[in-house]
Amino acid sequence: MCGVSGEIRFRSGEAASTAAVQAMCDTLAPRGPDGHGLFAHGRVAFGHRRLKIIDLSEASQQPMLDSALGLAIVFNGCIYNHRELREELIGLGYRFFSDGDTEVLIKAYHAWGPDFVKRMNGMFAFAIHERDSGRVVLGRDRLGIKPLYLADIPGGLRFASSLPALVASGGIDTDVDPVALHHYMSFHAVVPAPYTILKGVRKLPPATVLVVEPDGTRREHTYWSLSFGPQAGDEGRDFGDWRELVLETLTRAVRRRLVADVPVGVLLSGGLDSSLITALLAENGQSGLKTFSIGFETVGDERGDEFQYSDIVARHFGTDHHRIFVDSARALPELTDCVRAMSEPMVSHDNIGFFLLSQEVAKQVKVVQSGQGADEVFGGYHWYPPLLESRDAVGDYARVFFDRDHAEMAEALDPRFVSEDHSRRWLERQFALPGVERPVDKALRLDTTVMLVDDPVKRVDNMTMAAGLEARVPFLDYELVELAARIPAEMKLPDGGKYVLKEAARRVVPAAVIDRPKGYFPVPALKYLRGPFLERVRDVLNAPAARERSLFRREYLDRLLADPERHITPLRGSKLWQVALLEFWFQEQGL
Repeated sequence: MCGVSGEIRFRSGEAASTAAVQAMCDTLAPRGPDGHGLFAHGRVAFGHRRLKIIDLSEASQQPMLDSALGLAIVFNGCIYNHRELREELIGLGYRFFSDGDTEVLIKAYHAWGPDFVKRMNGMFAFAIHERDSGRVVLGRDRLGIKPLYLADIPGGLRFASSLPALVASGGIDTDVDPVALHHYMSFHAVVPAPYTILKGVRKLPPATVLVVEPDGTRREHTYWSLSFGPQAGDEGRDFGDWRELVLETLTRAVRRRLVADVPVGVLLSGGLDSSLITALLAENGQSGLKTFSIGFETVGDERGDEFQYSDIVARHFGTDHHRIFVDSARALPELTDCVRAMSEPMVSHDNIGFFLLSQEVAKQVKVVQSGQGADEVFGGYHWYPPLLESRDAVGDYARVFFDRDHAEMAEALDPRFVSEDHSRRWLERQFALPGVERPVDKALRLDTTVMLVDDPVKRVDNMTMAAGLEARVPFLDYELVELAARIPAEMKLPDGGKYVLKEAARRVVPAAVIDRPKGYFPVPALKYLRGPFLERVRDVLNAPAARERSLFRREYLDRLLADPERHITPLRGSKLWQVALLEFWFQEQGL
């Protein structure tokens, strides 16, 4: 797990800026506190920050060069099947000088070309430079677990693991992108690829390989897509068959994510998903397993922790459990560092929870497994059942999912950012894509491949990596995701959602955890803005930088500030926090 950066120049005789690459590396330092390196070859320069997880020796340092093959690489992530691929490559005649997964990528690319990504099971973002041709190949994993941001510069291209790193390199257009702003305000801060909130920065979409020729010519292709519905051989499967397949496939996914040369812990929220991961690790002989839970103060009748459920799981499986309680007196000052750690503005209340939890967990382990993705993959949200019989999929999804409609958008945003209904048009295009017929499956595909990528997955990556902690997400094992897409929605949506997953979990998880009311990672102080939290928000929105930027109409802000708890989105978020967080992020990034 690491941070990568680089610059590619397209003009003959013009060298890549090592100063720009070093500036990006410096910004990425928290992602890789264990080592750093810089590589320059004429028009190409790569930078890397390393977190040592696999092959702790210097043989796996990056940027990694293979002079015999004429290849250089920077890589962020983990390839869970790297040992199997290594054996296959040895059979093809390749010889290795390290024991890590980075060198496997170099050899695999040389052996199989850009399609080598199809053989990888893992999370990854990489850049490979061909010495002899000058070509650079960039890629990202199927579910977008690892980020990769891009910025065009005069006569070249830069890339990095975070947006702030690109900004730190200088010369980036930092104006607000109006389409991205519309998405941010519609999708509770999700800005789908390739957009970001800045005009000058884009992100490589998940499951994408980008080939950049020396003259700047680019070819981009998607190497994986998610199809829904039964496949050949599924016709005779009943519920029991699907339940067994889910447990078997998830068990395999959890085992894969134990690949490491350091201990692996679990972020145990007390919900079904992280409890199931803990159970499967314990059932498969993981001893001395460290688990970690975080809780906050209760606000009104909104409970701030789920310790009662995480304690059940920890006791049942005898884990080395750590409760971390955070009162608001600590959360508020830490909020600034949390916002600075965001690659893009992310509005979810639990960012601060993951940030603080990661800071504590990183003192004891360097790798954790986490339960993100199960709700999207197995249909755990309340907006899925109404889509089973929907005759207006776009309208029904927008009604329950969008934070505000286009009419309210016009009330909220400065007129220079209001034109067409970008988010509604985008949703229509997404639901019209081939490969899915049923409205509910259209929503599940969208949430799994887009909304999940740029909300929970990005949130966990950013907050854990800010502490030099690697998070692995077994529910996003692509084989499990493909399996879930084949299961009929009627087997996923009953009993509040995730029905087939819950029934599979009964084999290993205490019933009190499975049958509990659905919970969320609770941070009440950011949902119900009161006292010092409200004053901090007021200061952010009244700052000279905010007034000069003028993203929002003043009368709209005054309305939210006058009664924050009245203005809650359909998905239970604070509209005031959403607008304040965006401005907060700009200010903390120095923009």
